[in-house]
Amino acid sequence: MAPIRNVLMFLRSLSALRLTRLREDRQKFGLRLIPVILAVIGAGILFFLFAVPQLDRFRFRAYLTKYDFGLYGFGPSQSFVSFDEEARVVEISPANAQCDPRYTFIAPRGDSVAHAGPMILDARGELVWAKYNWGTTQDFKVQRFKGQSYATYWQGDEEDGHGRGSWYMLDSTYTIKYIVSPVGLEGDLHDFVITRNDTALVTIYDPIPADLTAVGGPQLGWLYDGVFQEIDIATGELLFEWRSSQFYPPESSYLPIRDRGHERTRGFDYYHLNSIDKDDRGHYLVSGRHTHTVTCVDGNTGQVLWTLGGKHNDFSDESDRAAIYFTWQHDARWQSANSLTVLNNNANGEGDSSRDTSGLLIELDIPARQAKVKTEYIHPQGFMAVSQGNLQVLDTGNVLVGWGHSAAFTEYSPEGDVVCDVHFGASAYFTFGRIVSYRSFKGDWVGTPNSLPDAAVAENSVFVSWNGATEVATWRLEAWDGVSLDNLTFHTVDQVERTGFETQIPFPPNVTSYFRVCAMNFEGEILGITETLSRGPPSSGGSFVSVRSWVVIIIAVFVLGCLMCGCYCAVFRLCRRRRSSGGFYQLVEHQEENETETSHGHLPI
Repeated sequence: MAPIRNVLMFLRSLSALRLTRLREDRQKFGLRLIPVILAVIGAGILFFLFAVPQLDRFRFRAYLTKYDFGLYGFGPSQSFVSFDEEARVVEISPANAQCDPRYTFIAPRGDSVAHAGPMILDARGELVWAKYNWGTTQDFKVQRFKGQSYATYWQGDEEDGHGRGSWYMLDSTYTIKYIVSPVGLEGDLHDFVITRNDTALVTIYDPIPADLTAVGGPQLGWLYDGVFQEIDIATGELLFEWRSSQFYPPESSYLPIRDRGHERTRGFDYYHLNSIDKDDRGHYLVSGRHTHTVTCVDGNTGQVLWTLGGKHNDFSDESDRAAIYFTWQHDARWQSANSLTVLNNNANGEGDSSRDTSGLLIELDIPARQAKVKTEYIHPQGFMAVSQGNLQVLDTGNVLVGWGHSAAFTEYSPEGDVVCDVHFGASAYFTFGRIVSYRSFKGDWVGTPNSLPDAAVAENSVFVSWNGATEVATWRLEAWDGVSLDNLTFHTVDQVERTGFETQIPFPPNVTSYFRVCAMNFEGEILGITETLSRGPPSSGGSFVSVRSWVVIIIAVFVLGCLMCGCYCAVFRLCRRRRSSGGFYQLVEHQEENETETSHGHLPI
């Protein structure tokens, strides 16, 4: 019995030992698990703080096209052979879109735009004119001055949400005829309006000292005053000036001050004036984005006649909609003495990302101080333009909405139905601002550039374009008659229709040396002629390509050979080091032999 008892005791002790070890292992595992749990919690917090807001910015929809999903890029573009600048590749919908036939004026910029600047597109989205400008270009449109049409835009440096620059007026040849600047101040980028009286309304951001304690800022702080001026374009004379600080205190703003207002260069932008308009009665209409207000200003006294929206609202909303509850708005414009339009951005990049932007046509009963929304223009995809944008009522009755921070513009019927929707960026990523245009406009325009048409010679054809020309109908290819080099004369060998911004013309067999291309209008008149060009022998172009290809191949083989030799030498040296390391074992063995000899009575030498 004793052996059995000993065996049982041994088994019990073994079980106890296993249980003890199991408890110890569990304790160790628990201790090891604590850092893992803390790491998972930390990663989850970081994910919800940083990743989720970014994921929420994607605007994926089940009905988006390949273009809108970004399969062609965030801002698809097209390059040319004969012209250095790129064009936007647009997508127009629906399939039966009835787009206004006039030209579209935009100024694309952003990370997906190689060269920012003003750009004109035709009704098909084809490039008409593009110009690369230094700094920032905004508010590109057509306006009338003294009976003539001018393409106008602001150009300058953008800083702290506003600009420092001037407004440029280009005639039909794209020559700068006027440069307009404010009187005594720097010109802001937001608005430039030429009135029926041939005067200019311009926006200004003027930093002024102010007590900002009411909004949590310093007592000796800085405020960006919203200013507009009316200027005589021809003489530069100041006709009128208005300042928001005289009528709206800093606490009128919905924008948190945060760390602003301590320095002159980082003032508190409490008002953010972004549009001015003037009616036939001489009353101004002013939009203050950060106060959520549209203000009517008396053109004689400068007094505020009424305020629509914001904390100083004078109207009741009869439509129970956004007539007085618009937020972060842009582009308030008179449509009549008792109606106006405004783009309700409804977002400023913070807060609820589900709030969609829309255009509003608002009717006013000014004596009764009542307002109501007559028509609302909503995009089917639910765009959220966190900044910028405009609304233009066309003379056809249709309405064009430029979505600003969202790279699109949409044309609506007077009833608010979409008749033409144009995207020049992938809509799923609009909130990232990869490509934007401050505003989008339609307008009549005749472009007659004073430059020569551009042409680039390929092996079997010539590519021809003319930046800004709107009247070209066909291109006529003319070849040298081969008679005299002193007085080149040409004869027509081909005539092709203009197929877009750039047209490719294949060479007929009789074009063997010198030639030129003429731009023709619909009446068959010559508008411009390219420089005299030459077509080299076919073998020369082929040999150049062949030599260049062989040079590339030789360099590639040489570099590949050097890499292989370097790798072989490195591996060979590593193997030699490993072989040489075996000598230590031989040395130990030799020492053991000496010790054996010593043990037999032999002393080491």
